[in-house]
Amino acid sequence: QVQLAQSGGGLVQAGGSLRLSCAASVRTFSIYAMSWFRQAPGKEREFVSRISFNGGSTSYADFVKGRFTISRDNAKNTVYLQMNSLKPEDTAVYFCAKDRFTYGLGSSSAFGYDVWGQGTQVTVSS
Repeated sequence: QVQLAQSGGGLVQAGGSLRLSCAASVRTFSIYAMSWFRQAPGKEREFVSRISFNGGSTSYADFVKGRFTISRDNAKNTVYLQMNSLKPEDTAVYFCAKDRFTYGLGSSSAFGYDVWGQGTQVTVSS
């Protein structure tokens, strides 16, 4: 059973930075695209960013472009989300997710992912 263990997050002032990590307990991590989603209170879960299985392709939601960077280290079975210039509206629980298919680019739809991390709270104060 694949598990995703998230770390990072916390409380930061507007304009600050945080880095989220997501470590996968699967030896075949390198064949799966990975993504980050977030869910704010009272809102639907929304796509933030994705990275292809080999790291060669990434995409971002418009509201984080230029501020967030997704990356992965396949040797460490870990995907990261570097978040800079944080805004209060970035406050949410952030989730990493594993693509249900192999050797893909990933998707902006939550239905494309079959394993989710436990979530980590990011709170940005104004």
